[in-house]
Amino acid sequence: MNKKRFIAMFSAAVVSVSLFSGCGSKQESKPITEGTPKSSQIKVGLSTDEGGLNDKSFNQAADTGIKEAQKKFGIDYKPIESTKKEDYEANLEALVSNGSNLTFGVGFQMEQAMKNVAEKHKDKNFAIIDTVVDSPNVESITFKEQEGSFLMGIIAGKMTKTNKVGFIGGKDQALINKFEAGFAAGVKAVNPEAATGLISADGKAPGTMVKYADSFNDTNKGYELAKSLYGSGCDVIYHAAGGVGIGMFKAAKELKDSGKTVWGIGVDMDQAVTVPEYAGIILSSMVKRVDIATYNAVQDVVNGKFQGGKHVELGLKDNGVGIAGTSNKNTPQDVLDLVNKFSEAIKAGKFTVPATRDEVSKFTAPSI
Repeated sequence: MNKKRFIAMFSAAVVSVSLFSGCGSKQESKPITEGTPKSSQIKVGLSTDEGGLNDKSFNQAADTGIKEAQKKFGIDYKPIESTKKEDYEANLEALVSNGSNLTFGVGFQMEQAMKNVAEKHKDKNFAIIDTVVDSPNVESITFKEQEGSFLMGIIAGKMTKTNKVGFIGGKDQALINKFEAGFAAGVKAVNPEAATGLISADGKAPGTMVKYADSFNDTNKGYELAKSLYGSGCDVIYHAAGGVGIGMFKAAKELKDSGKTVWGIGVDMDQAVTVPEYAGIILSSMVKRVDIATYNAVQDVVNGKFQGGKHVELGLKDNGVGIAGTSNKNTPQDVLDLVNKFSEAIKAGKFTVPATRDEVSKFTAPSI
């Protein structure tokens, strides 16, 4: 084989499309640039928040994306689970000490820990999910959770028979309030009566059908809050609470098994798939593509293209949030058609989805 022919064949072989062909525009996976370690020498670390790796939701999505990158590029991957806030900084430090070329912090609660560790290790690369850390060696990845949650509100507003809908959040903080606000606005758009209990009376305090667990892993708390909301007349509840949501699903299944028609809506991953034992009571899930975000960050390191100091924000238009593929199992097609119409309107910029309680109270639903 002559030299020119070999070079041509090699150049053709190193180009591949993105692993996630259904998640937005395709990307090229280019060869590792000169001076970049071989992918088999690259170490990637991840520290979860208190929800743990197997939360069937947020942390699991982040872990899944890195594992897909591990299969693709042959990187060395080490995850560490946090059980309490005090673990965050120590876990990030442990991953850096292990030689990580890229260290992920999963969750807005890790913001200060990430700032501290990144400042001490300016020669290392970091990425944080769900908050912004303004450091030259940290990539910040956030999502427009309110947009995907709005679509869940459309489903809840159309599927409720009692005209009472509930929401369970993990921590009552700005990020989770985006899920709450988007959901409330979606319900308001199609069923104002059902949205009443979701809307804040003063634009500050949560509505009467909004509950917070102050946790992302307390399944018992999720069960108790769900029983309370279902007992108050809610027949659809959306959660944005990690492992707490498993308790909500358990409460819904018990009620359905007793002959009552109630529903739950999942978050972050398609929870009819991640917790299949509860698939019968899950109307849909708001899918947040944390897996795509972590995969892409790893790919950038492999290709020598990682950019610290960058903020990536992903919404419906970017396929960063959306609706679970199994939604048609329990949600009628006419409702899903309406969801699609609102989704296209949001992508086209025809209206902005509220991200705070105050914005929801002032929100006027568009005509679709």
